[in-house]
Amino acid sequence: MNLGVLDYGAGNLRSVLNAFKAIGHEAQLVTEPKGFEGLDVLVFPGQGAFGDSVRIIKERMLWDPLKQWLKDERPYLGFCLGYQLLFEASEESPGVEGLGVAPGIVRKFLPDHGLKIPHMGWNQVHWEERGAKWWKGLPNPSYLYYVHSYYPDVADKSLALCTTTYGNEFTAGICTDNLMAVQFHPEKSQETGLTLLRNAVEVFA
Repeated sequence: MNLGVLDYGAGNLRSVLNAFKAIGHEAQLVTEPKGFEGLDVLVFPGQGAFGDSVRIIKERMLWDPLKQWLKDERPYLGFCLGYQLLFEASEESPGVEGLGVAPGIVRKFLPDHGLKIPHMGWNQVHWEERGAKWWKGLPNPSYLYYVHSYYPDVADKSLALCTTTYGNEFTAGICTDNLMAVQFHPEKSQETGLTLLRNAVEVFA
């Protein structure tokens, strides 16, 4: 299986590559449009600001092939920013359009309920039964690792893979037959995260 990790100059790319290596799969970095050729699965990890990331991806000529990949419903894994950019827009970067694959807006956590921002560290993830093939072998709830100040306000709850509560409950991941995208970092979530990646590779095999 050819795994490609989108490289737009930010994100825990080495951690992601090492995580796939730990489960027996070598992944390659996708740094230019022709890097999409021959891939079986596209992985989009990420950190950074919504608007800056869109700008850099477009500057590197990766935006159009990324949109086409998603339009064609080809296998996709998104982590953190690779989840947020699937939505229509973000309060972090007004006026910047996201990929628009899923309906909804990325919103900022408000400092009520005594919340510390960013939401950082381990938190419970409650899995939805509809996504059972993705979280096979994991407890419900599971603990996974987060670092974020914004979260998607998902308009279509039928897409939900899992939820987490931080002040209020939010949709921590979505899935379809060929897509799984989550707000937490599987590559930082020890054996639980590796199990999730193993499951994903199995789903796409």
